[in-house]
Parts: sequence; C-alpha cells; structure tokens
Amino acid sequence: MPGASAADARQQLGLQPEQSLELLKALHILTADGRINQDSRRKLKQVQHLLRFIEERLRSYPADHALTLADHGAGKSYLGFLVYDLLLRPRGHGWVYGVEARTELVEASGHLAQRLGFERMRFIAAEVAQTVGDPQLPARVDMVTALHACDTATDDAMAFGLQHQAQHIILVPCCQAEVARQLNQHKALLLARTPLAELLRHPLHTRELGSQITNVLRCLYLEACGYSVTVTELVGWEHSMKNELILAQRTGQPRHSARQRLLEIVDTFGLQALLSSRFGQLPA
Repeated sequence: MPGASAADARQQLGLQPEQSLELLKALHILTADGRINQDSRRKLKQVQHLLRFIEERLRSYPADHALTLADHGAGKSYLGFLVYDLLLRPRGHGWVYGVEARTELVEASGHLAQRLGFERMRFIAAEVAQTVGDPQLPARVDMVTALHACDTATDDAMAFGLQHQAQHIILVPCCQAEVARQLNQHKALLLARTPLAELLRHPLHTRELGSQITNVLRCLYLEACGYSVTVTELVGWEHSMKNELILAQRTGQPRHSARQRLLEIVDTFGLQALLSSRFGQLPA
C-alpha cells in the first residue's frame, strides 16, 4: 500500500525474516525503498502458494539430499529465485536450473544470481522442447516445475520430467490452444457422430473445452507413465484465470486403465495426432 514502510511490506506480504529483500527489489516485487509494488503482488501470491507445495514435497527427501529442480518457461525466474532463497539456501545444498527461451531474461537472471551469491543456480537459453538430452542440464532431476508455460511448453516440461524420471512434476498450465485447433478441424464430423460435440459447437466453448480436455489428457498420461496425480487450485480465481495446479509424484507403477481412458478420449474427439506429438512416451 502507498506509504507503507519496508517492515509493513514484509508483514503484508508474509515474508520470512531471512528472506532477501534485495532479491525482491531486483525482481520488482518491492520498490527500491522497500515498499510493495502492487503490480507484482498478484504474481508473488501465486508463487508463494506454489512454494508451499514444493516445500511440502521437499520434506520427503533426507535433510542431506541435494535437490535438483528444473523450472521450465522460467521467465524472470521468480519461482526459481524464491525456491533457492527460501528452501535451498538454508539447506546449504541443492540446485535450481531455469530454462527460458528469451536470451535477455536468461542473461539478466544469471547476473542477478551472481550478484546475490546464489552460486547453485544455472540459467539456460532454450525452448522447453529442446531440453530433453541437453548436456547443460543434469541427468538426474528430482523436481520439474512449469508455472504458466504457454500452450505446448507444458507438455514439453512433462516430457522432460518423464525422460529424467523426476520424482515430482508440478504444472500450472496456460493458454492451451493445440487441442482447440484440432477440435475446430473436426467439428462438423464430431457434430454428426456424437451429441457430446454440442459441448464445442460455439467457439468460446471450443476453446474452454479444448483447455479442459488438454489437462485431463495430461493427467491420464502422467498416470499411465507411473505417476499419482492430484489436481487442485493454485490460488483463488480472483488472482488468476489460469489457476489449475497439477501435482504428480512418481510411483513407478503405470496405470493401464489411465492409458485406456486416454486412448478412448483421443478417439472420441478425433485427436489421434496427439499420440505422436504429445504422448510419445505412452507405455504400450
């Protein structure tokens, strides 16, 4: 709020005593004089909620385990920096890798990490789809995150997590358009085949249904590949319309029923192209 002191800002934002104010200023969450930047407050609230889920999963590892987290579609690396500052820095070990396509953001994040002494952070300039097998990333990754990675970048982050057998995959999908485009191509045929096609007769419904189908298929895919899946809200809808949080934990026990359901939904809506483009690791 205007006129609030740095101490007031810390209290209002629920910041921890050891949390770096210099980091929050560099990320423009706080102004240069330590007051709240209202434009960034909503973003911080989303990241803080996500941090709680990450911290909960971090507790499942031994205290001496050096966690490796890969954050895809990192942007300015709000999430990666706060994970490091609040969760990994106090432990004295663990690494954060931020993957972002925009070179200028990668360079800025690297400079900031160096200035703050965050030595176990690395930033990689690449599209998410290019990271599977990238030698800049470790062979073993414990946790994969993607906060609002747009459209198919969320699927690419999933593919990376599956390839690296990540114990945890944490996704907040955004702007899912690929399925909606395919539904539009087959809309006339679907309307003739099934009354379910009434769910996508109107363009607005096509977009919303496409988004819903996308996330349902993602969850089934993860289950078919040996993960248990929980779906919940990240924050209240007043803070973000892209609010669905998918939490997956590796069990190593693929669910055949999930695979079968996925294939049935793909067949029902004429989405067979996804089997090769997005679900290439689906078990036989």
